[in-house]
Amino acid sequence: MSFGDPNNPYGQAPPPPQAPPGYGYPAAPPQGVPPQQAYGYPQQPGYPAYPGGMVMPPQMPGLMQTARVFLFIVGAVQVLIGILFLFIAAAANDVSNKSDDTFGDTPFGDIGHAAAGIMVVVALLFLGLSALSITLGVRLSKGRQGVRITTMVYGILGAVVGVLALVGSANNDSSGGLIWAILWISFGGIMAAAMMTRDGSAWFNRPRY
Repeated sequence: MSFGDPNNPYGQAPPPPQAPPGYGYPAAPPQGVPPQQAYGYPQQPGYPAYPGGMVMPPQMPGLMQTARVFLFIVGAVQVLIGILFLFIAAAANDVSNKSDDTFGDTPFGDIGHAAAGIMVVVALLFLGLSALSITLGVRLSKGRQGVRITTMVYGILGAVVGVLALVGSANNDSSGGLIWAILWISFGGIMAAAMMTRDGSAWFNRPRY
């Protein structure tokens, strides 16, 4: 194919030289050939996100959510029992003081003061347990293995106390005691079981961001 006289300035100009392959931008792949994947580490799937780009945290397992609700319920009941024992202790102490003022120092007054002291100790015990129950319920969302182990032991001990109360209520034919014992066994058993499951263990071993 002729491009005319090279000395003729009005002749057809020759085509520009072609760059050898490998220089400049890579050539596009032929049609029908899928592009090759670039080398490197594959991307890991991320957590789902809320609108706005905030990363959604893992959700607490259902059984653990139930155990958390039970901890709050038990804590509230323990607060009420502690306050009730404080009122009873105060009333017993007032009766003992009036007995001492009326009849002098008698054995009945001493018994009343001793009973009031015992009730105060029991009230403080229940109030302390209520603080523990509520703290564990709050810490279940962000706690680590220490919270898991404490909650598991706490639930086991509660279930054991419920079993003892169940035996005592059965011997005394107390229907109310039976109901309370069954509830205590159920609450303690669910608390302990939630900490022992594989989902519960994974929840406390999850990465923190």
